Amino acid sequence: MELIAGIDPGMSLGDVGAYANRVERLGYDALHVPEMRSDPFVLAALALEATSTLEVRTGVALAFVRSPMATALAAWSLANSFGERLALGLGPQIRPNIEQRYGMPFDRPVARMDDYIAAVRACFTSFASGEPLKHEGPFYDLTRLQPEFRPEGSYAPSIWLGAVGNRMVALAGRVADGLITHPTNSHQLDVAERIGPTLREAAVSSGRPTPSLVVSPLVATGPSAAEVDAALDAARRRLAFLYSTPAYRPTLDRLGYGDVGPALRTLVRAQRWDELADVVPHTLVDAVIPTAPFSTLAESLHQRYLGLADGVVVRPPGDPSHDAAFREFVEAFRQH
Repeated sequence: MELIAGIDPGMSLGDVGAYANRVERLGYDALHVPEMRSDPFVLAALALEATSTLEVRTGVALAFVRSPMATALAAWSLANSFGERLALGLGPQIRPNIEQRYGMPFDRPVARMDDYIAAVRACFTSFASGEPLKHEGPFYDLTRLQPEFRPEGSYAPSIWLGAVGNRMVALAGRVADGLITHPTNSHQLDVAERIGPTLREAAVSSGRPTPSLVVSPLVATGPSAAEVDAALDAARRRLAFLYSTPAYRPTLDRLGYGDVGPALRTLVRAQRWDELADVVPHTLVDAVIPTAPFSTLAESLHQRYLGLADGVVVRPPGDPSHDAAFREFVEAFRQH
């Protein structure tokens, strides 16, 4: 399995390069950079500049907040400037964020994403071949690319899709190179019984190889029991916030905790953010969050995901003084 690092979305841009270099030295395969508080392509550029072998994926860039051409140009430029190490991860986000935070349309998100990915690929094809740009779809028409605006290079980045619902997972199976799960649907039961089969069936029906599948659980780990407990408490608070979103309720229903979502949303409507974690049962936390010290974390992750996923996202320690101990986890993870 591939080992992928995450990044603190609040990290200062000035610290991103050093962090990416540290991730590379720890032995990771890839780094995912999100779109939360900073532009993911800016984060990716800083990470690529500071490394030489690490793959950097936008995990994920929000598709509907920018045009397909803008996304294609950003991904193409980075991939062709830094040794073909940029992978383009795209995601839809949820309607309120797209419409109310970005002021952009969100109608028919699965069909729109299908057309969006086709439009980005049409840009890549035109960039590489020099042929006229021609994509006429239900949402995006791209038919103009003068020579002055055609970027140099020949490498088309792989396209990954962040997906939660069955229809978006199936779309990934039909058109994407890889799928990235959300922390709310990274439970091994969900991966084994729904996401993996849906992804494979869609790929087979389209006559193409099954895309890679990377899981993104909230992992609670540390060098000692006390630090594992602190990490678990932080992960539980994060999980409570995520599960307050209605789009993630199906996973709660699947795990037998369907009543948790409405309780969380009641607190959100009342702006009682500090009380969210109290609603999340410890049994749900134990089921969803991989929890182990560095010494047994590799075994824990392999028990959950070996044979189900092609990669797993695990953040390195917040304190770099723990890197030596964390490298032992990386080595143990590799041995499997």
